[in-house]
Amino acid sequence: MSSGPYTYVTLSMRPDSAPHLGISFHTPGLRVSSGILLSNPRPYLELSSHEANVHISTTAAGPVTDADLATAREIFNAAARYLADCERLHTEQSATPKDADTTAA
Repeated sequence: MSSGPYTYVTLSMRPDSAPHLGISFHTPGLRVSSGILLSNPRPYLELSSHEANVHISTTAAGPVTDADLATAREIFNAAARYLADCERLHTEQSATPKDADTTAA
């Protein structure tokens, strides 16, 4: 598999089993958006690339439930951890050998 950017989408379907969809975004073309659908007011979160779209909204596309709030908090917390990890790794990877020698002294 290439080490370059890609979006990988798989769909597995087996008899007497629920389908399984897997989507991996590894691309600088990833777009993230959120908002409120006006036709049937409810929040949504969207992750998309040229090859795939993922839309997340409330349970049964209806009123916001306690379970929806719990899921939204999980998404928020996971995104915060992702941001912190990206920032930490970016800082570590941006350090030059000169910077590393200075901090070790």
